[in-house]
Amino acid sequence: MSEITKKTDRRIVRSKIALREALLALMSQKPFTSISITEIVEFANYNRGTFYANYESKEDLLDDIIANLTEQLLQSFRAPYEHVEVFRIQELPAKSVMIFDHFFQNSTIYTTLMKSEVLHKLKETMFSALKKITQEELVYPDQDKEIDHELLSIYSIHALLGLIFHWIESEFKYSPSYMQDQLIRLINWRPASAKTVVRSSHD
Repeated sequence: MSEITKKTDRRIVRSKIALREALLALMSQKPFTSISITEIVEFANYNRGTFYANYESKEDLLDDIIANLTEQLLQSFRAPYEHVEVFRIQELPAKSVMIFDHFFQNSTIYTTLMKSEVLHKLKETMFSALKKITQEELVYPDQDKEIDHELLSIYSIHALLGLIFHWIESEFKYSPSYMQDQLIRLINWRPASAKTVVRSSHD
């Protein structure tokens, strides 16, 4: 690769980062639908030509932000099993769960997106990506034949994302290490029974 090409590539990366940061900063102040491309480029200190050299629209820019986050999310999700042949879930150490670190490190971005009208798009994209890799990359040889693998993936991913988005809504009330530990405890918790609280009709 020539030196000119390297410099061009670095400029493209810098401009994309600046445009992504500009949109997110504006989204923390106003709805996505009311943000114009002119506002984005002025905030990023670029011109419209630079914007259209990288993106077709502000929706395309938003898609790039979500795609970038989703790719990082998948990397963090894979962390416990990407270097092992057999993934022993019941032996999973809490510190190997990196997904909470990903969300915490990007807390400002997720907080902004959580409060915006694009939240549904974010959740849908992440759910679809996680569902795809759990079905393609994790095979359960001893799985109960009566359990539908797709439904199991849907159930598990909704539970995980529900926990994570609750954590974001609480403004990251707990540390990533606490969330890691609690997730492992929840995965391994298999109560055989529960005591009921029976109320009389006079209560």
